[in-house]
Amino acid sequence: MLRSIVGEEWLARREAWQARGDDARDAGDIDYARVIHSASFRRLQGKTQILNLGDSDFYRTRLTHSLEVAQIASGLVKQVAKAHPQHPATAVLPDRSLIQAVACSHDLGHPPFGHGGEVALNYCMRGHGGFEGNGQTLRLLSRLENFSEKAGANLSRRALLGVLKYPAAYSKLYQPGLTPRLLDNYSFIRSIDVYASTPPKCYLDSEHEVVEWILQPLGAKDKAAFTDWQPRTGKHGRTLHQSLDCSIMDVADDIAYGVHDLEDAIALRLVSAERFREKVSATVCKTFLSTLAEKYAGEARDPYDVMVSGLFGDGGTRKRYISRLVNYFLLAARYDEKQAFAEPMLRYRLVLDDAAHDFLDALKQFIMDEVIRSASVQQLEFKGQGMVVSVFEAFESEPERLLPGDILARFRAAEGSRRVICDFVAGMTDTHLLKTYERLFAPRMGSIFDRL
Repeated sequence: MLRSIVGEEWLARREAWQARGDDARDAGDIDYARVIHSASFRRLQGKTQILNLGDSDFYRTRLTHSLEVAQIASGLVKQVAKAHPQHPATAVLPDRSLIQAVACSHDLGHPPFGHGGEVALNYCMRGHGGFEGNGQTLRLLSRLENFSEKAGANLSRRALLGVLKYPAAYSKLYQPGLTPRLLDNYSFIRSIDVYASTPPKCYLDSEHEVVEWILQPLGAKDKAAFTDWQPRTGKHGRTLHQSLDCSIMDVADDIAYGVHDLEDAIALRLVSAERFREKVSATVCKTFLSTLAEKYAGEARDPYDVMVSGLFGDGGTRKRYISRLVNYFLLAARYDEKQAFAEPMLRYRLVLDDAAHDFLDALKQFIMDEVIRSASVQQLEFKGQGMVVSVFEAFESEPERLLPGDILARFRAAEGSRRVICDFVAGMTDTHLLKTYERLFAPRMGSIFDRL
């Protein structure tokens, strides 16, 4: 196991907690246990990666995706430690449990129906602090989970730093010209303006106190640089920095998205070899193909043709090439240094070399163009958006009448804050949201015995 030189202050927890004397676990082991035993983690099995693909037992949910991100993140840590044993960043790498805790947490705050649900909740929360999925992840871990009285899962400071993907508040990054709104000129449907209603990538202002606690060990200069952000004309501002652990998770997430979502899309016949050849050229794959030619000299045909045939062949050859892709990206990982920072966990980050980065970007863009932005997925996202808004507004209109008892108690304790309703809706699985919508709006009578 890697042993870090990171100071004890990074292992602190917001709420006092002491391990039993016979507990052999490290701080990362405890963080990992709390994440995978959380209700939020279990709910990821009901949230699909590619929206509502049906009843196939093959496609990935956000739960299986998160497990894959955790496995890849662990591989990245081992790979860079082996490749760069004397590098100063290697001394501060997270151990396996800690990076898996961070990686398994990364999608916890994402609402039902993917990006559409996020846009819908940001619209519902306009003027009340907004909504953003990554920000909701921090809120779940630091407030809403039930492992402590008032500190949520009460993870270590380092784990929360790893989860803090965008270290600036909603209110700072928010561009006033992009106020969430409906599209004009429609007499029957209420259609959200997606461009105006997409939130900045941020943490929620409600968690400002938590973020202040996370960053407490940093010197003033490091803290100012880490929380700096870049304004953009006509767009929300964007953050500039993330911690070493967060960068490992982020690279692992990109690999899982670009490679494993490609595997799903091919297996479910959502994409074709012809379109792949058009969008992902041999040029952008050049370094990967050279690696293949070197390692598998016996495969005498053109390496690009072999790769495409393998990916779009039977399940066995596809899995072989998916494995080769993941291995290629793992080997392409390296450290990047940001000399503005004194704190090692901010000074060093994990990145892919330029050729691998460009290839992975091409794979991700292919999935975005051919699957995520396809009419079939967008139609489902549009429908899900409408259902999220309808359910939210129903609860908001008559909370005393419609909210379940435990949620109503929180709502009253929070003096009628919309944030409580937002937390409730954001935590629903796709099926829970759909059944709630049907119970509230479908013509059939329904029954008190219907299970949500």
